[in-house]
Amino acid sequence: MFLSDTFRVLDRHECLRLLAGVSVGRVVYTRQALPAVLPVNFWLDADASSVVLRSSAESDLVRAVDGFVVAFEADEFSAAERSGWSVVVTGRAAVVGDPEERERLAGGGPGSWMPLRDAVVVRIETTMVTGRQLRGGPEGPGERDAAGGGGAPGA
Repeated sequence: MFLSDTFRVLDRHECLRLLAGVSVGRVVYTRQALPAVLPVNFWLDADASSVVLRSSAESDLVRAVDGFVVAFEADEFSAAERSGWSVVVTGRAAVVGDPEERERLAGGGPGSWMPLRDAVVVRIETTMVTGRQLRGGPEGPGERDAAGGGGAPGA
């Protein structure tokens, strides 16, 4: 859906296609009753269309998200072109316990940038998927102030 020549809302299919093309995103969860955000390496499991990541079994992240609804966001921007996209997935996160499923997923995705001890696989269901895309255009006089300071799309 186009809202203007430069901004449009993305459908679920477009969002999942974009997610499949990047490998770093952010998990948004609750830690000690406060919002927390953690960048992670991830991949999209095409079979279940879910977000998948690896973490250490005893990590704060795994303890905080296992069995809870979280948000996950990934994006790609070009400041020079004033364009980019952002996708947010909301769904239940869970450590993958089934040995066959864990084995299937273990070979996928990028390696973690962090050293992992007793690595587990975490799946985030894609219950709700939303996205937006901004296509750059020339900045006119006063446009920066009217847009709220020229921050990232949706900022």
